[in-house]
Amino acid sequence: MITHYGHLTYCSNIHSGEEWAAHFSQLQQYFPEVKKKCSPHAAMGLGLRLSATAAQTLAKKKELDQFKNWLNGQNAYVFTINGFPYGGFHKTIVKDQVHAPDWTTAKRVGYTKRLANILAALLPAAMEGSISTSPLSYRYWHKTEDATNRAIHKATSNLVSVVEYLITLDKKYGKTIFIAIEPEPDGILTDTGSFINWYTRVLMQRGAAQLSKKLDIPVSKARKLLKKYIRLCYDVCHAAVNYEDHTANCALLQKSGIGIGKIQISAALKAGFTSKKDHNKLVVAAVKNFLEPTYLHQVISRNKQDEKALYPDLPEALKHSKDPHTREWRIHYHVPVFTKKIIPLSTTQEDIVALLNIHKQSPLTRHLEIETYTWEVLPKALKKDMAASITREMKWVLQQLNK
Repeated sequence: MITHYGHLTYCSNIHSGEEWAAHFSQLQQYFPEVKKKCSPHAAMGLGLRLSATAAQTLAKKKELDQFKNWLNGQNAYVFTINGFPYGGFHKTIVKDQVHAPDWTTAKRVGYTKRLANILAALLPAAMEGSISTSPLSYRYWHKTEDATNRAIHKATSNLVSVVEYLITLDKKYGKTIFIAIEPEPDGILTDTGSFINWYTRVLMQRGAAQLSKKLDIPVSKARKLLKKYIRLCYDVCHAAVNYEDHTANCALLQKSGIGIGKIQISAALKAGFTSKKDHNKLVVAAVKNFLEPTYLHQVISRNKQDEKALYPDLPEALKHSKDPHTREWRIHYHVPVFTKKIIPLSTTQEDIVALLNIHKQSPLTRHLEIETYTWEVLPKALKKDMAASITREMKWVLQQLNK
């Protein structure tokens, strides 16, 4: 829906269905109810998530026309697509394969171009479209610094080739569609700082030179085009897991001339430890309720001296749960954004409030997307009716925006 602070929606990656027919069925089941309760009279945007298989189907004119007719009937529109998960995302073991194929591959390039074509067909006139995507690659796949640098350079080159394609779409349809890169713990771009470093030192240098040569334009113009078509996807959960300072991040991004393309409104799980062993046992027992085999749940721990340790998944962190110096865990586990406490645990909901307050003072983007995709794997106590939960999240965010 359109608010004073941009388009607000939820991401359809909460719905299962890797085949388009199955995913469309889920949208038909849940979206109308959510819209009725959140935006009964005004148009409401949809954040679409398409697997590569679903995208191949939806790209066909017949399917696309059918979907457009359904959107029109619902008084709905699509302004953003989650292009991070390429393959299976529900009822399968995802883990690090959420990054595959990464940006070093032709498959990722082709998939993203297909999403851009679909979005160009769906996007209303005079509205920008966004495609969020992975942080280049998963860092543990690259065993040496040289291997990592090769992956970064190849990924950058492929992203620039997609920018070339987006420029042609813009000329053809008069619609700007941009890529929003989403840093994530253990991605090659793991946080906002590493994203800015890559953007300024690699994309604005090597990438701009590539685009300049390809389009036969000055490097200065190539840099302007890259800034238009490649932006940051600010996932609040990921930033919170990294203990990032949102005010400092926004100031650095502004200073660097880097745009935020989309804010993914999401909350992480938080565990606090004390000197009391009985309390800590309860905390660890509660954390174990969130053990599940589908997704990676990176954990960043900090001690009383504010020193941090990163664990690639929850089982590795639990091996260190008796460390007496541990003060806090931040766990990459998307939990409902309206939830502040999951006693004896808590969430990083305050990070959402902090970023939205910054956004209200000086708008960071027009694209706001709630992304709580873990509904199927949440502990039973948190797993309420899906439509009701999505509605509650939407209304909670609206409440924060209207304060």
